[in-house]
Amino acid sequence: MRKLTYYIACTIDGFIGDPEGDAGSMFKFSTGEYMATMNAEYPETVPTHAREMFGVDAENKHYDTLIQGRRSYQLALDIGVTSPYNHLREFVVTRSLAESPHPNVELIADDLVGRVRELKAEDSPLGIYLCGGSTIAGELIEEIDELVIKTYPQVYGSGMPMFGAGFEPRDFDLGDVRVFDNGVIVRTYTRKR
Repeated sequence: MRKLTYYIACTIDGFIGDPEGDAGSMFKFSTGEYMATMNAEYPETVPTHAREMFGVDAENKHYDTLIQGRRSYQLALDIGVTSPYNHLREFVVTRSLAESPHPNVELIADDLVGRVRELKAEDSPLGIYLCGGSTIAGELIEEIDELVIKTYPQVYGSGMPMFGAGFEPRDFDLGDVRVFDNGVIVRTYTRKR
């Protein structure tokens, strides 16, 4: 069974974006030792169109499949990129797009949980990268096997939460914790089942 990993950046108070979902204020932390380490360890999380700019030329290490929401996908469409993770199988969760603008991008309009369970059941040594956003993470919370949380040294006070789900405690075991010189903390958690 393949793992579904929610690999996400957030503020100290757990927001992945401002109230409209914009996380632009966090970009200033994507530099130095932190960025070099994350790009080396998780090269597949760097969008295809940005890999050359960041000097990323590596095989996928953790994931071969990506799931993202319509809002996350729109960021790429806005700059004319129709397959932002062309080095992965891409799935976009949307009810607003009627057809995919790229052959590598499969749209999921219904039964997200069922489709993710099918993907997890596939035979592959690599897992599935949940890119965001909040609503999708909330819908898939029971399917998430691992969290890789990149906490940036900012507090928003309000905004888009990491999970758009109702209250129900769910337990995870803490694995790696890494602290970088720019104040970013990266924690890895595994779901207790």
